[in-house]
Parts: sequence; C-alpha cells; structure tokens
Amino acid sequence: MTIAWQELVAGVKGGNLRALARMISHVENRDAGWKDAMRAIYPETGRTVVFGITGAPGAGKSTLTSKVAQGLVARGFKVGIVAVDPSSPFSGGALLGDRLRMQEIATLDGIFIRSMATRGTLGGLCQGARDIVRIMDAFGKDIVLIETVGVGQDEIEVVRAADLVLVVCVPGLGDGIQTLKAGIMEIGDLFVVNKADRDGADEVVSDIQAMLEIAKKDEEPVPPVLKTSAVTGEGIDSLINWLSERREGTESVAAESADRVREEILTLMEEELFHHIRLQWTGNGALQAAVERVIAGKRDPYSVAEEMLSTIRHVEPETVEHGKQGGTRR
Repeated sequence: MTIAWQELVAGVKGGNLRALARMISHVENRDAGWKDAMRAIYPETGRTVVFGITGAPGAGKSTLTSKVAQGLVARGFKVGIVAVDPSSPFSGGALLGDRLRMQEIATLDGIFIRSMATRGTLGGLCQGARDIVRIMDAFGKDIVLIETVGVGQDEIEVVRAADLVLVVCVPGLGDGIQTLKAGIMEIGDLFVVNKADRDGADEVVSDIQAMLEIAKKDEEPVPPVLKTSAVTGEGIDSLINWLSERREGTESVAAESADRVREEILTLMEEELFHHIRLQWTGNGALQAAVERVIAGKRDPYSVAEEMLSTIRHVEPETVEHGKQGGTRR
C-alpha cells in the first residue's frame, strides 16, 4: 500500500473528516490500491448499524432522513448518511438532489453526508454502498442511513448493505398497491407512512397492515407501521425511538449472515472479472474489431460474448448454463 493510501487509512481511523471524504472518493472511483486500503480498514469495522430507507419518489425520504439524523445526533449518536442519487447521463456522477434537501443538517457536528450515483449498475451500487459504510464504520459512526433513489430493483439490491430496512409510503400515490407490485414487502422491517398530515394516511396504514398480514410466513412477526409528518412533527420521535432501540439491540455488522457475505464475494468477483475482460478486449482493439464484424454480418454478438468469456472461464459452458457451478445467488 502506498504512503498516500496509508495516510488516508490512518486519517480515517483517527477521525479526520478530510481523510474520510478523500478515501471514499478514491475507493468509489476504484483508484489503484483501493482494495489494499479496504483490507487495511476491514479489521476496524463491525460497530456500525446500517438502516436502509427506501420508498417511492416523492415520498419525502430526504426530509425524513434529515429529521431522523438530526434526532439521532441529539441523542448522542454519530451518524453517517449515504444518499443515493440518479446518475448524470454524461459524467456518471450523482446529481446531488438529496444532498441539497439535507442542507440544514450538513454542517451539524456528528453528521457526515455522502452522495453516491447509481451509475446504471445494480451489484456495483450495492458494493459501493458497502464500501462507504465500512469506511464510515472505521471512522467511528454509530449509525449509517442509506437513502435510496426510489422504489425499484436497484433499491432491493442496495438494501442488502443494510441491517434493517425502512419502507416509506405516502397517501395519494397508491403506495399500498405500488409497494406490493414493487416486490419490496419482504425486505421491510418497518413501514413508515410519511406526510401523515395529508388525507388518506390512515387508509394507507390499514392497506399496508392488511398486505403484511397476508404476506407474512408462518409465525413471523408483522413489521410495524408508523405515521410521520415532517411538517407537524407527528411520529418523528416514535421513529427515532424505534431506530435507537434497534441500534442497541441489533448485532454488529461484523456478525454478517452467510448470505450477505456470499453475495458480497460474488459481487466483488463479478466486478473484477468484468474489469479484466473489458480492459483486455478494449486495450488490444479486439472489441472494436468484433463490433465491426458483427455490424458487417460476419459474426453474432452471442459468439463474441462467448469468446470473451472463454479467456477467463475454467469450466465448460454447458456447466455454467445449467447452474452447476456450485452456489446460487438470491
């Protein structure tokens, strides 16, 4: 590990904010040496509890996250926020919409906000969130809140980096039905009906509770449903109480489940293999030559992809196709 990385790692462990921000940027950009740096801080992690906050666009997730973070800091917790924003179609960077909505807490002691872009990837996003959480963990954050961009498959992926998940709904958007359609009923540990000062909040609560009763398996406990309003303050203290209690009662991130560890290892392998193939085929001009042959009708994309994979594959194609490679993904 280079001296520059060593200084960043030491700065993060020592609570230096500048080092924290710089290390996150370098790791997120996958700059040379990032894996060595993550290996160096890994033994220092395992204390932070991570709450994922997801829900439909317009549900007020950013405002709710801001209020929750403010309340947790008031109770003595050190809080980190990972705000997942849509990607710029040009630079691939985050559009920082969530960051703008959290300006009032951005300068509070004990809170560190980091925006990250979806960048059009699912597994990569999930791993990026894990990396940022670990860096914040080594820095000394007690709680990290991951606010997602809006309900969808990428949210189901990113909350795999969370210990507990809050699903935020609002009246007037058909959230009861949309939540069920989105397939996120199974990942919610708490359902929050936000903007409860609006008409129809009680109906949304009833709908969600009914769907949770239908969806529960055997004697599993039904996740609670809370009403909150950033305008009136309704339910905010109850939500913060719930999070505080879970922070004290949740086992550390170090005791990760076998599924989460397996998923992370596979994600890191996928990322590394993709980078290897892309670098190899673009660096020697083979990819461009293959593209030209496909356009000319001399090759097909399926054969080209198979040829690329053959450079790193150690098992027969038929074995991979029939799922016999040893291990399955969720």
